Amino acid sequence: MSRWKDMNKDELERQFSPSQWSHRMSADDVIKSHVTALKEGTERARGLAQTLLNVPYGEGEGEKLDVYVPTTTSLDVPLVIYLHGGYWQFLSKEESGFMAVPLVHKGVVVVAVGYDIAPKGNMDVMVSQVRRSVVSVIQQYSHISGLYLCGHSAGAHLAAMILSTDWSQYSVTPQIKGAFLVSGIYDLLPILSTYVNEPLKMTEEVALRNSPSQLVPQLKLSSSNCDIVVAVAQNDSPEFRKQSEDYYKALESTEGLKVTLEDVPNTDHFNIIEQLVDGDYHLTQVGTLVPTSFSLFLLIYLFLLLLSLAPPYLLPHSLSLSKSQSTF
Repeated sequence: MSRWKDMNKDELERQFSPSQWSHRMSADDVIKSHVTALKEGTERARGLAQTLLNVPYGEGEGEKLDVYVPTTTSLDVPLVIYLHGGYWQFLSKEESGFMAVPLVHKGVVVVAVGYDIAPKGNMDVMVSQVRRSVVSVIQQYSHISGLYLCGHSAGAHLAAMILSTDWSQYSVTPQIKGAFLVSGIYDLLPILSTYVNEPLKMTEEVALRNSPSQLVPQLKLSSSNCDIVVAVAQNDSPEFRKQSEDYYKALESTEGLKVTLEDVPNTDHFNIIEQLVDGDYHLTQVGTLVPTSFSLFLLIYLFLLLLSLAPPYLLPHSLSLSKSQSTF
């Protein structure tokens, strides 16, 4: 039996409250610090890159992309799609451009995806939206030398759902070269009885069909050529760590899939991404061992290593503030 099934509600909610596990500062402070840095990083990106803001990928008000374009003479460019987190109920593409700051200087297009967070959007809607955003990117930007996904926390879940898409229902079949899934949730059943599900209102049926852990056979059919990196922080909660470890094991035991697990020391749910600009950082060093074309993970952080930058504005997305911010 899974450990979460033996927990009472208070302990289960603590397990899925990432800020409660940071060793660096209080729960409220770690969220405030990241929200501030995230906004500042996006503002900086918009000042440095050529931008195409609010590009529609559908008819819905929230179905928009922000595109950060490098100044390059190359016709074929790598493109990174970034999926923000916020437990499917906070944040937006408006604070999700921070990744573009180092990458556009290396000729990488960065696309931040907007989707309808709860309560406006439910889980089925959000998964459908991010899938359609990928189709739209391929249709609108033909000169892509490599397509990569990056997501953190709830964004990692959505990225994993993209990898698990039956593309026969769509007009194109994306060739995703790499995916970097950071501190994600891949089995939604444990959060059904927690505060996280209050605005989502998922039933068990909805949670099952939107759990990447249930869709590994489809991922094999759709994304067998994709290099997948599952990363988890040392100071993520035990249940968050188990989510990544179990998902990695499910992928690793499936013949034909290429997957790596990175257990990142001395990090929490937030600074696991924050420190990736450091050339001495564990994940960056791993990226120097194999060719940059292997995955998004390796592509991005080899670029960062080559740039030798450690700017304070390059911070991860974080869970936004709310009236119950101390629970994150």
